[in-house]
Amino acid sequence: MQLPTIPNKLPMSSTFNRLSKKQKMTTAGALAATALVLSVTGLEATAGAGSASAASAPTGFSVSAGQHVSTLDARSGMASQSTIHAAEVADATAKHTPAKHTPAKPAAKAKPAAKATSHAVPVHVKKVHAAPRPAVKTYPNDLDGWIRQSLDILHAKGIPASYSGIHRNIIRESSGNPNAINLWDINAKNGIPSKGLLQVINPTFNRYHVAGTSWNIYNPVANITAACNYAADRYGSMDNVNSAY
Repeated sequence: MQLPTIPNKLPMSSTFNRLSKKQKMTTAGALAATALVLSVTGLEATAGAGSASAASAPTGFSVSAGQHVSTLDARSGMASQSTIHAAEVADATAKHTPAKHTPAKPAAKAKPAAKATSHAVPVHVKKVHAAPRPAVKTYPNDLDGWIRQSLDILHAKGIPASYSGIHRNIIRESSGNPNAINLWDINAKNGIPSKGLLQVINPTFNRYHVAGTSWNIYNPVANITAACNYAADRYGSMDNVNSAY
């Protein structure tokens, strides 16, 4: 329904112009009141025409989640509010309705624990302390260190020798040079020259080599221990050697 058009200006006539200022204000007020009555009448008529379809119009909110769906006119918004209010009342009523009480079944009695037939005997664990590892012995890399290291190996193997006997023979044979080699004696002429601190030939070194030492004939410790092992077998000890052997 289209609302009646309200004039936005007062009628300007010769009669209106002749009215006094008070009469003009009275006439304008009467016209404004008439326009307001006509507007209200038109809205009521429009509301009556749309009431039949209000129930089927979408609501402005989701009843289940309260989530806003879309922007609607005032009539649809009021209808959705009525639906939400009815749902809230029903929910509050359900919450205050006492639920049926189902009595719980009595718990089964626990069986008494079986009596122990024996008493536990405390076990005393004796702490075993690991023996401290012996410190690794070090030797200087010189003639004195080579002789001392060789003596420790010889004594561990049960081979007799002394520091003085070894030192004396080294000085006579090589002057303390571990790389010394004899290229003029009979062994050299036969192709097996004497080598190292105690001037040992390869066949003798290989036969009397002491386990745990190097297989290099020029190695000072290996040369001393092999020569002392040979002297102990041949002369009883390196201490008994006073010349070429």
